[in-house]
Amino acid sequence: MRNKLAILSLALLTPGLVVFAQSKSKKAAVTVSAPAADTAKAPPAKKPAIPPVAEKVKGSTKTDGLFTLYQDTASGSVQLYIKKDQLDKEFIYQSFSLDGPNALYLNQSMHRSNFVFKVKRSFDKLEFQEVNTDFYYDPANPISKTANVDRPVAVFYADKIQGEDSLGYLVTADGLFLSEKMDPIKPQAPPSIFSGLTFNLGSLNTSKSKYAAIHSYPENTDIVVDLAYENPSAFVSGGKDITDPRYVRIKMQHTFIKMPENNFRPRKDDPRVGYFMTERNDQTSINATPYKDMIHRWNLVKKDPSAELSEPVEPIVFWIENTTPYEYRQTIIDAGLKWNDAFEKAGFKNAVQMRVMPDTATWDPGDIRYNVIRWVASAQPVYGAIGPSFVNPRTGQILGADITVEWYSASAVPISEHLYNGLSTAGILQAKNPFALFEENNTGDKDGCVLAQELKSQFATGQTVLEADGASVKDISEMHKQFLTYLILHEMGHTLGLNHNMKATQMLSPLDVNNKELTRKIGLMGSVMDYPAINVALDRNKQGDYYTTRTGPYDLWAIEYGYKPFSEAGEEDGLTKILSRSNEPQLAFGNDGDDMRSPGKGIDPRVNIFDMSNDVMAYAEDRFKLVNQLMGKMLTKYVKPGQSYAELRARYITLNAQRTNMVNAVSRYVGGVYVDRSFPEQKSAAKPYTPVPLAQQKKAIELINKYIFAPNAFEGDYTLLPYMQWQRRGFNQPATGEDFKETSAVLVTQVSALAQILHPATLTRITNTRLYGNQYSAADVMNDLQKGIFDADINGNVNVQRQYLQSTFVKGMAAMLDSPMDDVSKAAARNTLKKIRARLQAATSTNEETKAHRANLIYMIDEAMEVKK
Repeated sequence: MRNKLAILSLALLTPGLVVFAQSKSKKAAVTVSAPAADTAKAPPAKKPAIPPVAEKVKGSTKTDGLFTLYQDTASGSVQLYIKKDQLDKEFIYQSFSLDGPNALYLNQSMHRSNFVFKVKRSFDKLEFQEVNTDFYYDPANPISKTANVDRPVAVFYADKIQGEDSLGYLVTADGLFLSEKMDPIKPQAPPSIFSGLTFNLGSLNTSKSKYAAIHSYPENTDIVVDLAYENPSAFVSGGKDITDPRYVRIKMQHTFIKMPENNFRPRKDDPRVGYFMTERNDQTSINATPYKDMIHRWNLVKKDPSAELSEPVEPIVFWIENTTPYEYRQTIIDAGLKWNDAFEKAGFKNAVQMRVMPDTATWDPGDIRYNVIRWVASAQPVYGAIGPSFVNPRTGQILGADITVEWYSASAVPISEHLYNGLSTAGILQAKNPFALFEENNTGDKDGCVLAQELKSQFATGQTVLEADGASVKDISEMHKQFLTYLILHEMGHTLGLNHNMKATQMLSPLDVNNKELTRKIGLMGSVMDYPAINVALDRNKQGDYYTTRTGPYDLWAIEYGYKPFSEAGEEDGLTKILSRSNEPQLAFGNDGDDMRSPGKGIDPRVNIFDMSNDVMAYAEDRFKLVNQLMGKMLTKYVKPGQSYAELRARYITLNAQRTNMVNAVSRYVGGVYVDRSFPEQKSAAKPYTPVPLAQQKKAIELINKYIFAPNAFEGDYTLLPYMQWQRRGFNQPATGEDFKETSAVLVTQVSALAQILHPATLTRITNTRLYGNQYSAADVMNDLQKGIFDADINGNVNVQRQYLQSTFVKGMAAMLDSPMDDVSKAAARNTLKKIRARLQAATSTNEETKAHRANLIYMIDEAMEVKK
């Protein structure tokens, strides 16, 4: 079963969808009785092979609509009525989770399976078949006659016809709805020794599963079910949201949707602009790229097709659910309406409309006719906010969308004890390859848009900076308002079809990002679809906007591409003209597939998360200085009477994470390659691939050596360490002790740089790009690193943080010699180890700890290089 989801930044998470529930105009349930018996005597009739429908639905409640359902009032069992004229027609299936374990992404408003299906009669049975929509055949090509060849039919449900009348057939539906036939709820994972360490639903118990609600309307039918799962031998208890891990109920919604009948014309996808899309291969093409991929977009049609600017026949309407805090409603309305600037570029006036759900409303926010911005308060949120949509897989037409915001993420500064992906000093040093270990724990966003979750530390950093600097309540309130505005703009962008643009922060210089006159005219960055670092100035007197508060140039351009109407004959030329601008600097684009958020991923350092400006070196250096400057103010600000030191500890973790974010941005320039996706006719000044200039790469290592590897890089933190006390709650003290593990905090930040620069993909790319412009060899890179890691204290004593760093570097170098690394990288690593060994032998120290440390390093090098003494 294919999952055609628009997620997300999920965010992410996508790849991100709307819940269909009861309608404003609910149809009254009708109890069906058997026809009255004819009192006149008649000769006994021959019993038909298939009983009449009326006989099979005695005592059942009827729900009429797109599909008619009968629910037995005694047992609750459901039968589905299929009209004869519905056979062989295509319908759309969409599933939603409404309630379930957070850890399995089964919480409220998660969009799941999306596919086309049809119902066919096969003798005395009805078959429900999923339709393969992945291919296109030109009807003018004779090969199109083979369209159904080698496309195995997927029959996900079949049942014997239970009743028949002149208009249709009746089948039992419990096996369809109280099952996983349409959407496999239980995660499918390959067996491993670690499988018992994750929360497991167990097995579906159909006898304890039941229907929660049944609604059917003219164009959709919604069946909400409570699926009961049992795991008598639950090894993992799950989170606080799990009442009892042995017995878990999942609330799901199955929705059948009528295939839209309109003149919607699919619009092609293009690599230069970022839309969620449905992939489709042209089987009658012999091109190198036989793609007929379709972007996801709403069906906007002008009321006045001849007008340059016209209102749409059906606008995109978002309702702010009445669960939304009163003080945020106007900000959300204003944010949503800002998208109309982009739609005006496409020729539409008032395309987006914002309304507030009254407290007296009788309609359900999950109704298909309502696109809702809802607020939830999950026990253990897996996202901060999501903005998914669901589509017609045949055309890419968006049929509905929701935005869900977690209350805590958008309303408060997060206080978390989650420390650096759980990595510890011991874990890094005990690993055979410490850099690979870090990569496994830092794989990035794979579940679509999770913007607010990702930005928690950014927002908390902003508030920490402002508070520590003595900012007013008004300033902090303005920052929060800008954050919420940006958050809604971002998630609404997803609901309009846009995926992430992680290159958008490259638009302005470090000086211009604090120019409010400029940023409020064109935006702080090219698009609201990026994950930026919060813009906090080193000099508070020069502070600009913290977040962008309007759609950027890229957003206006992308919406024009997706929504500007064209005649069928003029569409190709019209779209080509729009796309011809893709190499303009303000329209820079790169999505999640391009970004370099985790070690070894991507190649263009300008496509990344948590960066800001087109000079990341200058911006990062300011951020390093800012963090160091604030460390001296933390005790004064966050040691408060009447409370423990928990907030100080959490604020420190948040602030220190900024160093890691900046390291992750800067380190990607070493071995990086600038990508230009312009087509040849655009005559771009840049080649498709251009290695990062030598000076830029060396500057990156220089910054890392100075602010992360230097012996005194973290000295400003030391005064805080005696106060970083864990707040006891019952018996929650860690087995390893509650004291703060500063060496872990520092080492993880340091290794995050090494894990990227010395990643096999990075080193191989460094060597490959030497053939077309790169002047920085793997040997040169390693030499500059070893200088930064050993030079400063080679003639003195080595502090504990540098000892851990040096040991980790040597161990990583040694691991390269016994790995499938390329020979050029291995040669550079061996040469680097020989240099380090010679320097260590010549070094002198009277400090026993330093002597022991250096002797151990020499032993590690000799063991790796098999030097016999």
